[in-house]
Amino acid sequence: MPPRERQKPDGKIAPGLNPATCLFAARALRDFGDGFVAILLPVYLLELGFSPLQVGIIATASLFGSALLTIAIGFLGAHRDLRQLLFAATGLMVATGVAMAMVHDYAPLLVIAFAGTINPSAGSVSVFVPLEHAALTREVTAVDRTKMFARYSLTGALASAVGALAAAIPDSSALVGLERLTAVKLMFVLYALVGIAGGLFYARIPRRPTMGPAEASALGPSRAVVFKLAGLFSLDAFAGGFVVQSLLALWLFERFDLSLAAAGMFFFWSGVLSAFSFPVAAWLSRRIGLINTMVFTHIPSSVVLILAAFAPNLALALALLLIRAALSQMDVPTRSSYVMAVVTEAERAAAASFTSVPRSLAAAASPALAGALVAASYRAWPLVICGMLKIVYDLLLLLQFRHLKPPEER
Repeated sequence: MPPRERQKPDGKIAPGLNPATCLFAARALRDFGDGFVAILLPVYLLELGFSPLQVGIIATASLFGSALLTIAIGFLGAHRDLRQLLFAATGLMVATGVAMAMVHDYAPLLVIAFAGTINPSAGSVSVFVPLEHAALTREVTAVDRTKMFARYSLTGALASAVGALAAAIPDSSALVGLERLTAVKLMFVLYALVGIAGGLFYARIPRRPTMGPAEASALGPSRAVVFKLAGLFSLDAFAGGFVVQSLLALWLFERFDLSLAAAGMFFFWSGVLSAFSFPVAAWLSRRIGLINTMVFTHIPSSVVLILAAFAPNLALALALLLIRAALSQMDVPTRSSYVMAVVTEAERAAAASFTSVPRSLAAAASPALAGALVAASYRAWPLVICGMLKIVYDLLLLLQFRHLKPPEER
């Protein structure tokens, strides 16, 4: 996209970065931080002496806190400047990174996970996401919307993959005389610095006038559709919570004694495969539709995940998980595009929020269950439960929404 002009405080127009470019850059920085934090979180907690069950509870607290923050964003999004809300979220990200580096006790860590922005899934479960979705959608036409969301997801996934590689840095800390635990703490400081850098890009987004009470709507004519989608998305998220990235890393550590460096490399390639599946999803959706793309790529990925749970060796398990990575995220840009397409412009921030909130709440319930299963040596069950529930979600989504087409498919 060409550079876009932006408005100065004095009302004059000056050249500036396209708002979408700024949002892509901020997303990349944030996902880079999430990429290494999702892997280092269980390592950090295990280094501090906590159990797999306690790791799962921390992940649950993080997701539940994100859900409550996203509820607030849903009510504020239509009445507040999106840039101001993104600034506030960035400040919380910086505070979270600093606090995680300084705290050792479990109870305060639980509070930080609940109130902060630590993301155990290294994905789209974030208070930033509904704000960015609403801001991005107003930058493109309906025809280009899915392609734009594919680029947005591609940017984040590649950055997350690089972040996963960065998770191996603490293993090399002995070369410079640092203890591993100290090195992990410094990575949380880096997470805070990444938040500051992302805030600089949000500062380049032009202010937009907020809607008046007559225009702004938490949810209006699309309420029934949004609630139904939210219910289905919550089932998908509950399933996904059994294998959020932190817990998948924990499963690999516990089942196969995988090293931190090897885990970082695996999640890097997993992220790369996910990233390049997004443009494929946009291409495929133009030919078979958004709903069909979501369903018919998701079901095979769930089958492969179930097979991975019973893999007899590390090589086969990693191969199956990489196949899953190439398929499982193709519903991300298509899902975002579909939600934005079937609601009115005034409802977009609220719709993005209200479809994210149940996802976060539902996802918050399952990591603690998965941690308990791993702690009890039922290591295969989280993967099996995740795969089976996701298949149920896909079939229900197809049955209920195959006839509700976005404008470009009518």
